[in-house]
Amino acid sequence: MGWGSRGQAKGRQGLRLWACLLLLTSCGFAAAPSVKRIEPPNWWAGLPDPMLLLYGEHLGDAVVTADAPGVRVSRVEPGGETHLFVWLHVDPDAPPGEVSLRVRNREGEAHVPFRLQARRAASDGAQGVTSDDVIYLIMPDRFADGDPSNNLPPESPGTYDRGQPRAYHGGDLRGIRAHLPYLHELGVTAIWLTPIVDNDNRSPNDYHGYGAVDFYKVDEHFGTLAELEELVAEAHRQRIKVILDYVVNHTGPRHPWVADPPDSAWLHGTAGEHLTARSPFRGLTDPHSVPRQWRDMVEGWFAGILPDVNQDDPRVAEYFFVNAVWWAESTGIDGYRLDTFPYVSRRFWADWHRRLRQVYPQFATVGEVFDRDSTITSFFAGGREQFDGIDSGVSTLFDFPLYYALREVLTQGQPASRLAEVLRQDSLYPDGDRLVTFFSNHDVRRLASAAGGDLSALKLAYALVLTMRGTPQLYYGDEIGLQGGDDPDNRRDFPGGFPGDPRDAFSKAGRTPAEQDLFAYVQALLRLRQQHPALCHGRHYHLLIEPEVYAFVRQAEADRVLAVFNSAKQPREVRIPLTDTPLAGVRALQPLLGSPAATVEDDSVVLRVPARSLVLYQVD
Repeated sequence: MGWGSRGQAKGRQGLRLWACLLLLTSCGFAAAPSVKRIEPPNWWAGLPDPMLLLYGEHLGDAVVTADAPGVRVSRVEPGGETHLFVWLHVDPDAPPGEVSLRVRNREGEAHVPFRLQARRAASDGAQGVTSDDVIYLIMPDRFADGDPSNNLPPESPGTYDRGQPRAYHGGDLRGIRAHLPYLHELGVTAIWLTPIVDNDNRSPNDYHGYGAVDFYKVDEHFGTLAELEELVAEAHRQRIKVILDYVVNHTGPRHPWVADPPDSAWLHGTAGEHLTARSPFRGLTDPHSVPRQWRDMVEGWFAGILPDVNQDDPRVAEYFFVNAVWWAESTGIDGYRLDTFPYVSRRFWADWHRRLRQVYPQFATVGEVFDRDSTITSFFAGGREQFDGIDSGVSTLFDFPLYYALREVLTQGQPASRLAEVLRQDSLYPDGDRLVTFFSNHDVRRLASAAGGDLSALKLAYALVLTMRGTPQLYYGDEIGLQGGDDPDNRRDFPGGFPGDPRDAFSKAGRTPAEQDLFAYVQALLRLRQQHPALCHGRHYHLLIEPEVYAFVRQAEADRVLAVFNSAKQPREVRIPLTDTPLAGVRALQPLLGSPAATVEDDSVVLRVPARSLVLYQVD
């Protein structure tokens, strides 16, 4: 009995000790909240109320209040201990100024600075892009180095080396701004910049910008947000619009979300277990397909390494809507090029576009659907619902089917009639005239190299793209015949854009005779396009379709331009009947751009078209 009493006493003592240990342990883990980052860092009165994402520690039970007139917190949701979602309500007439966000729990509080700003003037941006424009694609890292001081940023050592084709080469926003006069002289009216958001600081391979680690920061190699604003403002002063590449499908492998996502549904899969995007697009466009024929397309990691973001998560969708508005309002840009468009939830795109247009009615979006089949690309066009009941809302798409046809005709000897075959599919689109046409971009071999160095093929490509229907997109350096094989060789530096370059192809004196001849030809075509409304937004009519000859006319009211393309390696005598065409009754044709004379006989146009050429005529 005595032993039992001592045992019970020891047991009670042990329980008290255990309770104290639990109390000490719980007290040891409790701490005041800390916030390391807030996205977005600022907002504007008069815009839709934003959802903020806070990153930090001990945020699981935090509450948030706002200290500023006209600003209040309407909702808070935790994302575990390291993330916090905060919805703000901002009165339309709330005054600009600092907003102190007070984040607190039982152990303490943190004050997070946040700024409310006045909106930019309506005339400062969001003009949109139309078929009257010509878009010039620039990879900032490969165009021009305007600020060598950012080539070796301390936060990303070892990433700059012009001798390595996949490293950073030093091109930046200042370099683009310095060469806006060159672009204005050439005659383009819009520039598209590949992504400028912050990429991995440890990898030299992210110069292209498609592996974001921070969706709210300009990459340090390219400059600052202020320099981007200055670039857009100066471009607008020179009547050049600006389109930013926008990527919502995936992040870079080292984005903080990969190791610590804001919620459990933020990403599709994990670094250790995920699908790889492999399915062809037809699985998404076929109403009879089953999920296994398309699921990896919208949930798989791009190339098996780029983490796939789940846009069907409502908080992800809200994040990217707020982000898109933030970049547009911060910079005054005119549109977005939407990367990997089919890989993203169509419901997301529909809602994102609807809300974005409520803020910026003229804002342009161009979707990338990398496929040669018009029956597939047209499925993703905005302007009408598909079998899924969804209208994607996108302004227009890149015309990849026409790109493939152009390449095959100009470099593989396919018949000229291939071009007309693609144009016949325009009825599949709500408006085929709005498609963005091109013959080269940053993902394919340069045409000069694909054609074996034959610059005449480049001339033909420019002539066709700048006279056919659509909004033309050109690729930097093609106007001087820049060579380049597969990625990354197709992304060579523009000669003269970098310190130490032996010549400056931005100037006439720095170009070779062949480069200057091509440049002058492109410049003349662009000038001709500006002078003729028919070449910008006129109706496109087939007049003659043969294996080696394709003739078409562009008409906008009284302005009419006739184009005749001969793909053969020898001259062709061509007779084009005009009866029952927009040119019926025409009496004379005025040659444009050095074209040979043409005559009208018995309501037909008769002309001799030189080998491998496109000839143009103003129709009187």
